[in-house]
Amino acid sequence: MRFEHRFVEFIPKELEDNVLYISIRFCTAVHMCVCGCGNKTVTPLTPTDWKLIFNGKSVSLDPSIGNWGFPCESHYWITNNKIIWATKWTKEQIIEGRKHSKKEKEKYYRENLTNKLHTSTKSKTPWWKFSWLFKNRSKT
Repeated sequence: MRFEHRFVEFIPKELEDNVLYISIRFCTAVHMCVCGCGNKTVTPLTPTDWKLIFNGKSVSLDPSIGNWGFPCESHYWITNNKIIWATKWTKEQIIEGRKHSKKEKEKYYRENLTNKLHTSTKSKTPWWKFSWLFKNRSKT
């Protein structure tokens, strides 16, 4: 199954089937579930969710899309504007996948928060530590 992609600023209210709407401004890609169930599938583009790959001609999303919250529980990849069906996951696989995603998110944000705190506390030497420079200059 071929998929079309459209770069948009805002995601339209009415979505066409077989179209991936991509808003770079809002870091989101949205499409209708490819199984035909009529559910809107939202894939946030973040370091811990999906990555968008645009090669100038086609788009891919990574990782796969598992619509575990929908009754259809469809599972597929969007690769080079094509839908590639993946195996259906068991309830146990879905639970483990969610746990893994949660752990990865926590790890990512914990590391980034630690890095931000570390770099923000590495401030430059306070001005008062250089006050001796000013004292010496005034004597000359």
